[in-house]
Amino acid sequence: MRALLFRLSLALLAVILLLGGGFFVVEQWSSRQYYDELTQRLNAPIAMYVTGERQLISAGRVDTDSLSTLGQQAMVVNPTVEVYLLGPDGAILGHTMPPETVLTDRVDLAPVRTLLDADSSMPIKGTDPRNPEVRKVFSASEVRSGDVLEGYLYAVLGGQKFDEIASDIRGSHVQRLTILAMAVVMAAAFLIGLLVFGLLTRRLTRLTADVQRFTASGFDPEAALSWKPRDGDEIDRLGSAFSVMSNTIREQIERLKENDRLRRELVSNVSHDLRTPLASMQGYVDTLIIKNGSLSADQRDHYLNITRKHAHRLGRLIGDLFELSRLDSASVEPQFERFSVAELLQDTSQEFELEASRAGVRLDVAAPRDGASVVADIGLIQRVLENLIRNALRFTPSGGRITLSVEKRSSKLAVAVADTGVGIPANDLPRIFDRFYGNARESGAESSGLGLAIVKRILELHQSRITVTSAVDNGTRFEFELPASQAA
Repeated sequence: MRALLFRLSLALLAVILLLGGGFFVVEQWSSRQYYDELTQRLNAPIAMYVTGERQLISAGRVDTDSLSTLGQQAMVVNPTVEVYLLGPDGAILGHTMPPETVLTDRVDLAPVRTLLDADSSMPIKGTDPRNPEVRKVFSASEVRSGDVLEGYLYAVLGGQKFDEIASDIRGSHVQRLTILAMAVVMAAAFLIGLLVFGLLTRRLTRLTADVQRFTASGFDPEAALSWKPRDGDEIDRLGSAFSVMSNTIREQIERLKENDRLRRELVSNVSHDLRTPLASMQGYVDTLIIKNGSLSADQRDHYLNITRKHAHRLGRLIGDLFELSRLDSASVEPQFERFSVAELLQDTSQEFELEASRAGVRLDVAAPRDGASVVADIGLIQRVLENLIRNALRFTPSGGRITLSVEKRSSKLAVAVADTGVGIPANDLPRIFDRFYGNARESGAESSGLGLAIVKRILELHQSRITVTSAVDNGTRFEFELPASQAA
């Protein structure tokens, strides 16, 4: 930030110097223009006054004595005046200057005619015969003999005498005071600019320090930015953006820590769940190989059935892991379509009728007959219903009941799977959708412990949330909502 303030200070100094120098140049130019206009306005009648006194040209002949006398009179009125007599074509016919000092024999008549035009604005500058490269203010008047234009009287109002005086007073006390005053003003402007830049960059300095502290802390959540906007300017918006960014980084770090914890837990649970059926399968296969000759047909069938049961569980676990991995990797995109949720409930319940009958559990469907439709991925929603029904069957004892229902709620349809099973303890409810958590893994060899995690992830892809209510020994109810086809 010091570097930024230093650069701003250098830029400010350069701007002030440029502005000061430019102002000085403009002030000098405007002062000269003002003086030239004032001089020309005040002394414009000189040429006319001089030509009115004497006849300077008659029949093309110049009265040099009269010209010399009138030139001296003009210089008495204004010592800086230099008088020239011009012909109709601008040629210099006579003057009162030393001959060697006049460096041209002709004067441009265009400025003269412009000056003689009453509507012309001043200052008007013309040729200086003693210095042709410089244009100076002048006074001019026509010289006539009757109605005949004989020439012009041309009086330079700022001759060499003026140049000598101007050169002498250059650097005078007044000019030094002017330069000193400008220097003081420029220094004051620079100091005020430094103060303003310091005030403006103070908040930016604090913001930079906060960001550096947050970065140096290793993105510690305790060091996250908490910017409180004051003026609502760009710095406040930048501070708010950094504050949001730091909070986002903090949340992502926390999420990464949680994901790492879940990954470790998943690896541990997967290792356990894979090791158990593999060890059992290996044990029974070894027994069949070692004792094959001494085993009866019933014992052999018993061992093979147990091995097949563990193989099925292992296959289901691997399949669920693969499906959950696909859902988490966002490689699955729901294919939304319109379908009747009541018909889907009927079709799904029929899949489990035989299994429910064997378990002594009644499976009911309570859905409206008006063909209530939703817009969703029918395959994924069927997978949700299958997992919920299968989960209910595992925890509902013989004589219990499982109910699939649909209820209209404004622009949505609420789908519920309720059972009269053993229920879920209140302490376990917040984590039942975690992978391998709770009763799902402990309920027996038929469970992978991933069913409810898959349900939650599928509904998240549908922008829906599943809720659960349960009471121990009184059953459990899972419910989620889907948009009705009209609303979608």
